[in-house]
Amino acid sequence: MNPQTTRSGNAHFERIMIPPDQSLQWRLDDYPWERSVWNYHPEFEIHLIRHSSGLAYVGDYIGNFDAGHLVLVGSNLPHNWITPSIGDQRLAERDIVVQFEPERILAVSDRLPEISEIEPLFRRAALGIEFFGKTAATGAAILEAMAQTAGLGRLAMLLDLLSQLGRSTESRILATPQFLDHFRPANSTDQEILDKALDFIRKNFLKRPSLSDVAGLVGLSDSAFSRFFKAQTGNTYSDHIASLRIWTARKLLAETERAITDICFEAGFNNISNFNRKFLASVGMTPSEYRKAAARRSLPG
Repeated sequence: MNPQTTRSGNAHFERIMIPPDQSLQWRLDDYPWERSVWNYHPEFEIHLIRHSSGLAYVGDYIGNFDAGHLVLVGSNLPHNWITPSIGDQRLAERDIVVQFEPERILAVSDRLPEISEIEPLFRRAALGIEFFGKTAATGAAILEAMAQTAGLGRLAMLLDLLSQLGRSTESRILATPQFLDHFRPANSTDQEILDKALDFIRKNFLKRPSLSDVAGLVGLSDSAFSRFFKAQTGNTYSDHIASLRIWTARKLLAETERAITDICFEAGFNNISNFNRKFLASVGMTPSEYRKAAARRSLPG
């Protein structure tokens, strides 16, 4: 059964419908489609990006993703994975998504004490966890293999995956506790305003839309929209725009030989010094260093 989406907060509340004879839902998602939105739900979600790159939004975290990106999202933590600027293109089966109710798994720990080993993992998942290295590769292989199983076999694979994630040191927490402290349901009018703003930004961020442009579009003053956007997403408008521009710059640096100065302006930055500063703060290296690193990764062997 497909989940239904209702508008019940500063993210879409997604109603997950796990069949009563199953403990989890496994699915392949295209991008974009109706569920590719800023959403939350009480079920845990394991999310794998199978191909493409883009931006991950988990709570107030914004970061880049590439193929193999693996995240565990806890209960009621808003999240979304965006591949910007693809026009009318549809990315078939970009994501594998597994959703399950953590309480149902932990409920059997009295009779199956080994289950209690994953309790620390579930507590950490409240803020979202990204996995790297061998852990991400192993997790991706298990998630892919789930397509060939069902019933008890699929549940056994989920437990194996959770066990490996729980033991892994190749991970990092994504969102901040402060985001969850301030996350509250909002009304449908607020959701419509946010949807309109985010859709406009996604389609026009390379045209350098100002805060005033978006505020006017949704009928708010600059100051009111600034406060609204921060409250709804956990990030400032400028940080959100910068994340989209940095993603564009990374893609151009890795996939083209265009001059860095040209990439600066093509990605929507006004001057090279601001671009270099923002890029270094976000990526941890300068644009030229990033280009060299991307070239080394693409070498055979």
